[in-house]
Amino acid sequence: MNKTLRKTWNAITWILVFCVAVLAVLLSGIRLAGLTPYVVLSGSMEPTYHVGSIIYVKKVPPENIEPGDPITFVLNEAMVAVTHRVTEVDSGNHRFITKGDANDAADGSPVPYENLIGKAVFSIPYLGYFSNWIASPPGMYIGICACIVLLILVLLPNLLESADTGNRKSSMKKQ
Repeated sequence: MNKTLRKTWNAITWILVFCVAVLAVLLSGIRLAGLTPYVVLSGSMEPTYHVGSIIYVKKVPPENIEPGDPITFVLNEAMVAVTHRVTEVDSGNHRFITKGDANDAADGSPVPYENLIGKAVFSIPYLGYFSNWIASPPGMYIGICACIVLLILVLLPNLLESADTGNRKSSMKKQ
């Protein structure tokens, strides 16, 4: 493999490795920083959080939540997570009054403090579509195959060079 082609090959594969690493951090590694990703499934928080976005939520004590903060909370026994904005804090009864930005009225039920998951810190539009796709078949299988192909792309130039060097050495010995 000539030097120019090898440099181009290496640049492309390392860019791909970098992209995969960034995606891995954004989709799951971010948990090490105390953030939990959630995918936006409805338009109740448009235009702040678009459908298909990933919201990153940080656990905070209920006492630190103020009106205007977007919070993620457990809606019911089915453990459905919802992100809405706090319109009022009822500290006497330990609950929040919430409302989706796109909704006309406040949510029907106040959110008890114990249902609080955390405060939404930031979001990345449309990454949730990829997250949902890669988390279930066939996306999972395609992702695994893509990682294997990427590994081969990284190792292939070295394998080809080793084989080429071995062939040159054996042809030199024959002469």
